[in-house]
Amino acid sequence: MTDYIDLREEYIQRWVPTLLQDKTTKRNLVFATESYAAIDPQYSADREITTAALTKLDIKPRILKSLEEQSERTRKRAEVFTPAWLCCKMNNHCDDEWFGVENVFNRLEGEKWTTTSEPITFPKGKTWQKYVDSRRLEITCGEAPFIVSRYDAATGSAIEIKNRIGILDRKLRVVNENTNDLETWFKWALRAFQSVYGYEWQGDSLFIARVNLLATFIEYYEARWGDGTDDPDFSSRVDKIANVVVWNFWQMDGLTGRIPYGEIDPESKPAVQTTFAFYAEKKDEEEGDAPSAKLLECRIFDWRANNSLTYSSLKNT
Repeated sequence: MTDYIDLREEYIQRWVPTLLQDKTTKRNLVFATESYAAIDPQYSADREITTAALTKLDIKPRILKSLEEQSERTRKRAEVFTPAWLCCKMNNHCDDEWFGVENVFNRLEGEKWTTTSEPITFPKGKTWQKYVDSRRLEITCGEAPFIVSRYDAATGSAIEIKNRIGILDRKLRVVNENTNDLETWFKWALRAFQSVYGYEWQGDSLFIARVNLLATFIEYYEARWGDGTDDPDFSSRVDKIANVVVWNFWQMDGLTGRIPYGEIDPESKPAVQTTFAFYAEKKDEEEGDAPSAKLLECRIFDWRANNSLTYSSLKNT
C-alpha cells in the first residue's frame, strides 16, 4: 500500500507545489483537521499545508492511519471510505443508466468483479467522445475512490489498471480503445480529466486525492506509451493534467459552498472560521449587523466554456 502514496517519488515531489494550490484563495490548501496539531501548533486546522510541512509530517491514506485517528475523524467529520466493490456497484448503476444496458465495463458478483474483455460499444445516438466528456462529481470525495481506483480505500489492496472501476478509469479505458496516436490519446485523456470533479473539507485527504489523480495519469500514460523519456512534451503534459486536477478537486464546506476557513487576504494570515460561525454571521447580516468575516465562495472551472465560476452559481443553474 505504501508504494501507492509515496511523497518521496520524484514525479510526486516535482508537482507537490502545484497539488497544494487552492485556486480560490490563490494560496495553499489548509489542513482543516486537528490531526497534526499535536505535533506542532503550526499544523493546526486553519494553517496552510506547505511543502516544508510535508517533509516533516506522515500524511498517509486513511487505511494506514491508526484506528483511533480513523475513529476520531469519523466522529468529527463523518469520514468513512467506501470499499471498492461498492464503488463499482454504484458506478455500474450510473453506466447502466447512460448506456441503457447492464454490465458494460464489468460484471459484479458479490464483492468481486470480472472486467469485460471486448471493447466498449456505444448505443445509437451516443459516442465514445460524449461518454468521455460527460461530467461527474464525487461529493465529499476523500481520497476520490469513486473517481480513481488505484487501490481499495477500505482495505489498501492495489488494483491493476485493467481491473480498475473508477469513473475516470472507465473514461481512460474508452480513450485507450479509440485512439491510435499519442496526440489524439492525450487530447482525450485531458478531456477525461476535465470532466471529473470532487470536493473535500480535510486538506490531507484532498491532497491524497490529487496525488491519486496525477499518479493515475502517469500510470495510464506509461502503460500505453512508456516512461516518457522519448516524449519531449511529457512534463508539459503532466503540468496540464496537474492544473486540471487542482481546479477540479477543491477544498470546500459542502454545506455552504465556501472555503473551510475565513476570507484570506493575500497580505495577512487566514482568519479562523467555522461553518457554525458562518451561519451566525449570516444571521447578523440579516439583522443589519456587519459580519466579522466573509467566507469566499469556491471557484471551479468550466473547461468547455473556458472560464471559472463559483460552485454555488453552478448549483443554481
